Amino acid sequence: MNNIVSANLLKTRGISAVRKVTAGGTEAVITVRGRKEYVILPLESYNRLRECELEIALREAREDIRKGKYVRESVEKHMRRIKRA
Repeated sequence: MNNIVSANLLKTRGISAVRKVTAGGTEAVITVRGRKEYVILPLESYNRLRECELEIALREAREDIRKGKYVRESVEKHMRRIKRA
């Protein structure tokens, strides 16, 4: 895997180390003491991932509405209900 950047390399070379491994549009995996701990994504990839998450949430909400799994209430009642939960 050539998209791995160690924390030490990141400290010494900075963002240039990340740019090198993400040049092809792939993510960079940051390792700390040999363990994979973080992922750095190009902004376009991150935005696409967020769009997909939001699309799934919207689909789930529409399904809940279709099944009648929702509550109509005032803001005050809603706040009281979630504080009890």
